Amino acid sequence: MATEPAPPLLTTDLTVGGMTCAACVRRVEKKLAKLEGVTATVNLATGSARVSHPPDIRPEELVATVEQAGYTAALPAPPRERRRAQAESGSDSEADAMRQERDRLLITALLAVPVLVLSMVPAWQFRNWQWLCFALAAPVAVWSAWPFHLRALRGLRHSTATMDTLVSLGVVASFTWSAYALFLGGAGDPGMRMAFSLLPDASDDGMAHVYLEAAVAVPLFVLAGRFLEARARHGTGAALRSLAELAAKEVSVRGDDGSERLVPIEELTVGQVFVVRPGERVATDGEVVKGSSAVDLSLVTGESEPVEVAPGSAVVGGAVNAGGLLLVRATAVGADTQLARITRLVTEAQAGKAKAQRLADSVAGVFVPVVLALAVTVLGFWLGAGADPQAAITACVAVLVVACPCALGLATPTALMAATGRGAQLGILVRGPQSLEGLEHIDTVVLDKTGTLTSGHMTVARVTAVPDGPGRDEVLRLAAAVEQGSEHPLGRAIVAYATRTLPGARLPEVADFTATAGRGVHGRVEGRLVEVVAPDDELPEALTDALPAAEAAAHTPVVVRVDGQPQALIEIGDVVRPGSYRTVDRLRRLGVEPVLATGDREAPARAVATALGIEEVHARCTPEDKADLVRELRESGRRVAVVGDGVNDAAALAGADLGIAMGGGTDAAIGAADVTLVRGDIEALVDAVRLARRTLSTIHTNLLWAFGYNVVTVPLAMVGLLNPMLAAAAMSVSSVLVVTNSLRLRAWQPSPGRECDRADGESRGPAAGDGGPSPAESLMPAGRGDA
Repeated sequence: MATEPAPPLLTTDLTVGGMTCAACVRRVEKKLAKLEGVTATVNLATGSARVSHPPDIRPEELVATVEQAGYTAALPAPPRERRRAQAESGSDSEADAMRQERDRLLITALLAVPVLVLSMVPAWQFRNWQWLCFALAAPVAVWSAWPFHLRALRGLRHSTATMDTLVSLGVVASFTWSAYALFLGGAGDPGMRMAFSLLPDASDDGMAHVYLEAAVAVPLFVLAGRFLEARARHGTGAALRSLAELAAKEVSVRGDDGSERLVPIEELTVGQVFVVRPGERVATDGEVVKGSSAVDLSLVTGESEPVEVAPGSAVVGGAVNAGGLLLVRATAVGADTQLARITRLVTEAQAGKAKAQRLADSVAGVFVPVVLALAVTVLGFWLGAGADPQAAITACVAVLVVACPCALGLATPTALMAATGRGAQLGILVRGPQSLEGLEHIDTVVLDKTGTLTSGHMTVARVTAVPDGPGRDEVLRLAAAVEQGSEHPLGRAIVAYATRTLPGARLPEVADFTATAGRGVHGRVEGRLVEVVAPDDELPEALTDALPAAEAAAHTPVVVRVDGQPQALIEIGDVVRPGSYRTVDRLRRLGVEPVLATGDREAPARAVATALGIEEVHARCTPEDKADLVRELRESGRRVAVVGDGVNDAAALAGADLGIAMGGGTDAAIGAADVTLVRGDIEALVDAVRLARRTLSTIHTNLLWAFGYNVVTVPLAMVGLLNPMLAAAAMSVSSVLVVTNSLRLRAWQPSPGRECDRADGESRGPAAGDGGPSPAESLMPAGRGDA
């Protein structure tokens, strides 16, 4: 008897709150996995969970399951409701939370620093100084550390222990013992002095010690570390927010009677006709039914050259109308649009992308229970051995305090802070530890063309004039004069080039100007009929001979006719960025193989690849093709980085081991990337790789020290060779050493590209040493726009 096939699984996204470490992620995943047929992938950085479940398990059950694990959960609100809620609240909840954590850290620092100074500098200990320290330490131990106490209690209710448990116990133990010492142990007597020594004090006068510096240092250091980490992770969802911002919020729909009404984008249906005025974004995918214009696709596809559209032409939602009024019939809405498909690709790539977590968090499930067990064992052993209760409690508190994960918590964020600060000075923005870890092992980099290897802007590459004609400069002046009335990017490129290369030449006025979509422009300049049009078969030999070179270089040629006679051929195209050749070559020297993937045609793609020495080329790539290419490269065992600047690159950027965006690109590409190169120099890519590898080396050293410190100091505390005062000092010193090692990154210097290249025996050609482009770059403008 045939069995019925199992029903298809559903996918539900949840927003999960209250997670602080990898142990929390594992707990949520395990709790959800206990439901039959349910699997979950939880992302700490985005605070989200993607759950696959049978249809008979409702989303509300998933929310309840997460809440049973001790965390908060909610189903994401629809975009329209989310926008309304944010508008009503007038604030961003994530930004508000960051501000609250910053305020908590600042207040904690103001209260804790005097306590630390007075406790560790005996010369500054005045009469009754200990009571002032107690008054300052009390709000730190209670209010500042309250988030740790709250999460520790929540974990206790669910029989789990995290690093919050250890932090909470360390603060409570040191503060409670200090309170006992002040009120009952004689430490509150006026004139009490507390010596500071890195060695155990052998001459015990019978007075209980105070350890208020440990009670304030633990919250201060851990709050600082977690705040820095939160800042590093902030903005992980910026890619999706940028994509959402590209979509129109309202659309002007035209009725059959010619009337217009403004409706929310969610109410637009397939078949309705809507209006797109100059400068507005196309609301959704559709077909032009009336009007003609140039549509700027750069925000959606990275295409550097706007596309001429007329009745019957397809347009993409999110594109910008650069010219006249358009009437467009919607052919796809909502989840079926190209922009929505790109958004889904980014969402799926981020949900399935492993985020590197701190090594301390990855072992938290073992580390914390072991420390707690050791502290209890030490207390029982000393009491069972007949030791004084103060000595037993002192050893127990010392174990808790010395094992508090301050150094562990600071190992990554301090190095990241120093590296990102230095990187920002060099024009390199690094999102977080996962970005650095991705750069450590990459062996392949997928490069976009337009806006990455090339400038992304149209410019005049060459002007060829006929012999015995008016001359190159005169024809260029006339062409620029007639193009003054054009809004077409090719015309703007001609005007800009003429203005730049003909100093002092004033462009004359144009009369009877006419622009023909897809053909060109013409008008009268100084009494002469000047036309700038596409080339035809009737050209003089000098101009005909120039056409093959233009086609080989993937330039767009236009012919300038004066009084009906062709006088010049102007080639317009995108040019290779200065430094692209050196960047490709230096990447190879770092063991990284470049791959060119572009939505442009085969000819311009091959031309750029040949000029830069890139062997593997993929042309005519759609956003889905780029994402598939990245997936195929990763499945073949390569560690892949993607460099891009357009929304079309966002999915590939998010799906790669590492995404790198050019700072001049779209917000969506920058949001999806792990690294952003904000300076125009493509050679910043090489600096980013080297800085990341140096930073990872620093992080590994920090983590090695942090764990090694615990391996050495915890046994000393167990056998009574560390009292809590010394344990707190050791804990503070370990943190200082980690921070100091991290701050060395602030002085990191990138090797000068050209000088370093020559020192390594590389040949760059005569232009390499004077700051200009290489000969290949000078002669090799790139092709038309990158899709």
